Amino acid sequence: MRTVSEFLATQPLALLFLLFALGSALGGLRIFDVQIGPAAVLFGAIAVSAAAATSGATLKVPDVVGTLGLVLFTYTVGVVSGPTFFAALRGGWGPILSVTGTLGAMAAVAGGLGRLLGLPVPVVAGTFAGALTNTPALAAAAERSGDAAGATVGYSIAYVYGVVGMLVVAAIALRRNAQVTTEAQSLTNVTVRVERKDRPLVRDVVEDFEGQVVFSRMRHGETGPIQVVEDTEPLEVGDLVTVVGRRDVVDAVVRLLGHRSTHALVQERSDLDFRRITLSNRDLAGRSLGELDLGEKFGAAVSRVRRGDLDMIADDDLVLQSGDRLRVIVPSSRMKEVTTYLGDSERGLSDINPVGFAVGVTLGVLLGTVHIPTAGGGFEIGAAGGTLLVGLVFGRVGRVGPLVTTLAHPAATTLSTFGMLTFLAYAGTRAGGSFATAVTSGIGWRVAVLGLVVTTLAGAGLLLTGRFVHRVEANRLAGMVAGAQTQPAVLAFANDRTGFDTRVALGYALVYPAAMIVKIVLAQVLAGG
Repeated sequence: MRTVSEFLATQPLALLFLLFALGSALGGLRIFDVQIGPAAVLFGAIAVSAAAATSGATLKVPDVVGTLGLVLFTYTVGVVSGPTFFAALRGGWGPILSVTGTLGAMAAVAGGLGRLLGLPVPVVAGTFAGALTNTPALAAAAERSGDAAGATVGYSIAYVYGVVGMLVVAAIALRRNAQVTTEAQSLTNVTVRVERKDRPLVRDVVEDFEGQVVFSRMRHGETGPIQVVEDTEPLEVGDLVTVVGRRDVVDAVVRLLGHRSTHALVQERSDLDFRRITLSNRDLAGRSLGELDLGEKFGAAVSRVRRGDLDMIADDDLVLQSGDRLRVIVPSSRMKEVTTYLGDSERGLSDINPVGFAVGVTLGVLLGTVHIPTAGGGFEIGAAGGTLLVGLVFGRVGRVGPLVTTLAHPAATTLSTFGMLTFLAYAGTRAGGSFATAVTSGIGWRVAVLGLVVTTLAGAGLLLTGRFVHRVEANRLAGMVAGAQTQPAVLAFANDRTGFDTRVALGYALVYPAAMIVKIVLAQVLAGG
């Protein structure tokens, strides 16, 4: 064991990929019917580095490698979430305030219970940071208290349950209705026979349902040609029209307009044809669907856009990413033209857009170094916070002049997974090296009790307020739990359980920036005694 440990101590790359392999193998195991997934890399790294420490060897993934993994992870999460984050933010202040309030309450619990347990102030602050798994908060606590050793002891003991406890909370969030909500969010199409006599315009009906439906095909009467629907088209009595959207919304549209027809316009392809076309034309990536003007150019319409495994309604304001698959409806004779225009190359699925990617990460790292003054001495949001914020903005804008700022969803997911695994291996070796010493110290059990209470109460608060106060659906709630904990392992678990449902990343990105900043400030307050 000593020989192997000494070898790995001098070969950090071999150590890194060994931890990948070990974690991936362990991640396939099920505990109480729950598969840990990529988070097992963290626990494997803790175990390996702790075992090596008993034989006198220090196993560490280099700091720069850990930082690289972290910024890859946070930046790509931001890019993936950006298109929907700002829309969600308008109605998302409630969950953000609840997360902030929960963290504030946990700081009060940590301070009060820490005194009752007789723990020194630096240890309490470090335990708070570890129970909520936030390394920048640990750094802030160590700097403010002037006792880095005490803060680190508290952090190391509390950290493991901080991850495990929130994994359990995420599993509870997903247990009951993750599959149900996925099905409820899936899109369907129905052909409606119009019975209304007031000739409503298509665009007015779409606005009434807040853009949650699309009208894709229309036939006037029984034998007329099937045509692409125009927004200004009036709906006449007897018209057949195909409506696309979530099942509950489509059912409401059917009730509003008439009744479900036995005809299925999507099955009649003599006039209009349809297929999914991959967007790989880089000149179009980062532009909104409306900017493509497919109706004017080709007489075509897009009913839905598939990004990863999620179908989205084709809204004109939707910013497209390379690799998106567009469900295009077009006159049969013009299908080839539309296909050529959009690209339809598998290259679009793996395009990492190196220039935009490099610019975004660079700006994010620089933003993370900006000092924000506070009464406690100030703080920086760090590379993780900076790259997440820039990623959100870049994902939303899509393009700045000739610079494409988005990433293909499959490429972003791959980079995110690699970055996440790298960071987890790094964090595990950092925690594992001091874990055994911390546990056997004289204050070990008291720190463990404090960390357990803080993590458990925080998880319960997040779960209850998210589910019963804000009525957040399961997949997004699991992402919010991971974001509030600022913990990649929990996000990895939720992504694995939901097949990388984008609502998980959206929940994570919604609360992560506020949670990061609040934890740093609260750790400074606790460390100041």
